[in-house]
Amino acid sequence: MDAALPHPALRDPAWRGRVVLMLTVAVLLWPLLVATEFKPWTLLSPESLRVSGGFLASFFPPAHGADFLLLVARETWRTVAIATAGIVLALFVAVPMALLVTRTLSVSALSGRMARGAFWLRQGVRWLLVLLRSVPELVWALVFVRVVGLGATPGVLAIALTYGGMLGKVYAEILESGEAAPTTALLRNGSSRLQAFFYGLLPQNAAELTSYTVYRWECAIRSSVVLGFVGAGGLGQQMDNSVKMFAGGEVATMLLVFIALVALADRVSAGLRRALA
Repeated sequence: MDAALPHPALRDPAWRGRVVLMLTVAVLLWPLLVATEFKPWTLLSPESLRVSGGFLASFFPPAHGADFLLLVARETWRTVAIATAGIVLALFVAVPMALLVTRTLSVSALSGRMARGAFWLRQGVRWLLVLLRSVPELVWALVFVRVVGLGATPGVLAIALTYGGMLGKVYAEILESGEAAPTTALLRNGSSRLQAFFYGLLPQNAAELTSYTVYRWECAIRSSVVLGFVGAGGLGQQMDNSVKMFAGGEVATMLLVFIALVALADRVSAGLRRALA
């Protein structure tokens, strides 16, 4: 009997805990799967395979007519323009709010405790950032489509508001996680908050801030395509039209262009990180 037991050095002392953890996760996950009616095996049913196979087969060959490619190029440029304009406007929202909520830049906190007025201003800006990023850009786009009509403007405004909240929150977290001593020294010696930011916080966090901004620009490109399905213009609106007409070849061409856009954004992000390293 003793000879059949593994050597003590080969036993996993934490195996019981891992088993209990896996069983606990399974017990907690099962009600969630039931509530969402998660049934992946339906994808393998004959009817599902027939429909999905027919849809994928319609992708080949991708549409490559001159007129259609010119249309795709124009809508692709519009998509990039929507994403870029939205991110630029989001920066005008995010940067001031991030500076306001960053405790390291608080002059009143130098004495150890932030002044009551500054504290509540900071909390109010934090709540506003929560509100902006809590509303999905798709909902903002639907609102602005009703207000200003179809076109690129609803997409730009939707990205600006939602991404302004996201960027502001993450910018503040990045700035607060940096080394606070240089910034505090500048503030104690009479520098303004902007001077302390540009000479104390920004140099040590520039690479991370730039990388996250470019990542959000890449996300904005994806969002602008989705927003096109609700009439916000760009490549997504044209893709919606092609899907409704069951033009799989046109959809395939636009998907390839979309993949190229995301790959380009990734290369731009990598280049900027190397330049700032």
